Amino acid sequence: MPRPAPRPAPRVASVLAPLVAAASLAATPLAAPLAAPLAAQPVATPAVAAAPAPTNDLPNPYRTVDGWARLPAGRTWGATSAVDVDRDGRSIWVAERCAANTCVGSSLPSVLRFDASGALVAAFGAGLLQSPHGIAVDREGNVWVTDCSCTGRPRGAAASADSQARATPAGHQIHQFSPDGRLLRTLGRAGGGRDSAYFWQPNDVLVAPDGSIFVAEGHSSQPGSVARVLKLDRTGRLVKSWGRFGRGPTDMDQPHALAMDSRGRLFVGDRGNDRIQIYDQEGRLLDTWYQFSRPSGIFIDAHDTIYVADSESGSVAPAHGAWRRGIRIGSARTGVVTGFIPDPVANPPSTSAAEGVAVDAAGNVYGAEVGQRALRRYERALPMRR
Repeated sequence: MPRPAPRPAPRVASVLAPLVAAASLAATPLAAPLAAPLAAQPVATPAVAAAPAPTNDLPNPYRTVDGWARLPAGRTWGATSAVDVDRDGRSIWVAERCAANTCVGSSLPSVLRFDASGALVAAFGAGLLQSPHGIAVDREGNVWVTDCSCTGRPRGAAASADSQARATPAGHQIHQFSPDGRLLRTLGRAGGGRDSAYFWQPNDVLVAPDGSIFVAEGHSSQPGSVARVLKLDRTGRLVKSWGRFGRGPTDMDQPHALAMDSRGRLFVGDRGNDRIQIYDQEGRLLDTWYQFSRPSGIFIDAHDTIYVADSESGSVAPAHGAWRRGIRIGSARTGVVTGFIPDPVANPPSTSAAEGVAVDAAGNVYGAEVGQRALRRYERALPMRR
């Protein structure tokens, strides 16, 4: 029986004129305080179009494979939102939270590499990260991991993670590792900082082809929270910043994920605002998409197929309750949504299904799950429409 044709989703809120989001800065050492905060400057913005109807009824061209990635005997999965593909196109990198939802107080290595068969072939990072959150593999094969310091509570501690951070500054940093686990450099001040200090709850990192480093930070939806994107040069020196907490066209609320298409456009998963913002690499807003639902994770492959993980719609976010959680698949060129891997859990009370997403060279999809504490693999069962 033929499957129904995928329903196109409209591209919304196209920007007809470039929007300058924040003033460019002279190159400044990242660890040094800046002369002034990098708050986004007021800009003229167009009206935002109404969100489309939920894209829930699309075909699922994948079958689920549980237990593909095998941990050592006696070790269980912790929460994980960080997954990416190695430069070889076959191996998978994961940063997980040490069999819990935080690595504070754990001696387990949190950065893991699995070969194409799912066997664990590398593990490192023990004692270095509090809350591994985002991961990226650059063109040289180096592995970048963000430590958002924004999840869980220290093992056996009554004090909150924030209280501990104030007593002993740690976390809120980005670490670059070689493929064999050597720590190459650390960006940001231990314990983090807001305004002119960096970082604060870095969610994700992306290294562009020219070596520029983009960071999305801010993991709270409380008014006044940090919510912005930072651009650094290849040496780790700050170039510019844009975004602030809010609901406007260029505002953000938990910018949770980053991806880049073949044209060099930067896709920002503005999770708290249920949308993807598309920028050029200087921070000018080019487009805004709502048809991929509430983005926790974004991956764009070499064919400009986009995969967007939604772990918070439905029962988790009642204001976005008509949308189902899962991984939506479509075109990063046109914005058309063509497929959907749904969350099998009907009404969970908190985050469920993939939060991070990655796709290997063979087209297998990997979902990193915080709620279920798992890494799932999805193998293509039907031809994928592009």
